[in-house]
Amino acid sequence: MFAHGSADEPSATVMPPEWAPHDRTWMAFPPANDTFGPPGSASLGRARAAWAAVARTVAGYEPVTVAVAPEDAGTAAELLGPGVDTVEVPLDDAWLRDSGPTFVHDPHGGVAAVDWVFNGWGAQGWAAWEKDRLVGRRVAGLAGAPHVASSLVNEGGGFHVDGAGTVLLTETVQLDAGRNPGLTRDGVEELLHARLGTSHAVWLPRGLTRDYDEFGTRGHVDIVASFTESGTVLLHRQDDPRHPDHEVTRHLRRVLEESVDARGNPLRVVDVPAPRTLTDEEGAFVDWSYINHYVANGVVVLCSFDDPNDGAAARILAEAYPGRAVEQVDARDVFRFGGGIHCITQQQPAPRGGAPRRGH
Repeated sequence: MFAHGSADEPSATVMPPEWAPHDRTWMAFPPANDTFGPPGSASLGRARAAWAAVARTVAGYEPVTVAVAPEDAGTAAELLGPGVDTVEVPLDDAWLRDSGPTFVHDPHGGVAAVDWVFNGWGAQGWAAWEKDRLVGRRVAGLAGAPHVASSLVNEGGGFHVDGAGTVLLTETVQLDAGRNPGLTRDGVEELLHARLGTSHAVWLPRGLTRDYDEFGTRGHVDIVASFTESGTVLLHRQDDPRHPDHEVTRHLRRVLEESVDARGNPLRVVDVPAPRTLTDEEGAFVDWSYINHYVANGVVVLCSFDDPNDGAAARILAEAYPGRAVEQVDARDVFRFGGGIHCITQQQPAPRGGAPRRGH
């Protein structure tokens, strides 16, 4: 039985890895808010153009549905074009990886939707979540997927699974006092394993430096490290000692080198060099990362930054996901607002044994 109350019960749901066949991708269209800017502003226009570029790229490979605030329906349809579906959903923000559901397989191979508790990345003062806390349930209904509740405060960008029992986490997210006060590692793992079908957690001590700024997530793992189809773990590597992530990423590598997966095998770590760009237009150290990519049917949609390391990252990702195209999309105007391509996309897997859906 699925849990519909506040407490988690074993449900035998299993989250397939991102590279398993998809039925579609879900996204959200940036609304006017304190992050993106007021209606008609240049900053809001830049955000919407960046999100639309990602949606159109993914739609070349699989169906894409974008949740749109009712007042933005006309603008969204014009920017997204005829190859992308839209549905009206009240929104506070546009990071659907975090506010939306996590799709899983049920015991019979069908698709269900895990609805974590969303509270604005740890009840941060700048965040609004009155509407976004309901997005998981609403998207589940629109997808026709049974709603599976969880009592864990969590976001989709805060974990990554390998599809073979292992989940990758950061201590500063699930153990954050603003999210799950008093919860221990064991408590977090019990709630996660019950919903994701995992059995072993690898805990990183922290995320990238910029993610602890006022508007950060306090350490999401999907900008730091990710499992891949080839069985490796990709890890962000900052080579410039002037950047604070130089030491951070070396520490994270040591942790991963000492870790094993659910089968007891050592992790195979592959470094992905950070972009050479060190600071953004405001002079702050960037957290630009190629780790924050999205895997869809037949493609890896990879962040690019008009940077000398874009090509090297594309070659590494092509090896990590053999047989898939690598499509690079300029992500500078996504990172400008606090995240990357993975942060704004959420996969809906095909039923177990089902064939992948193709794009428009």
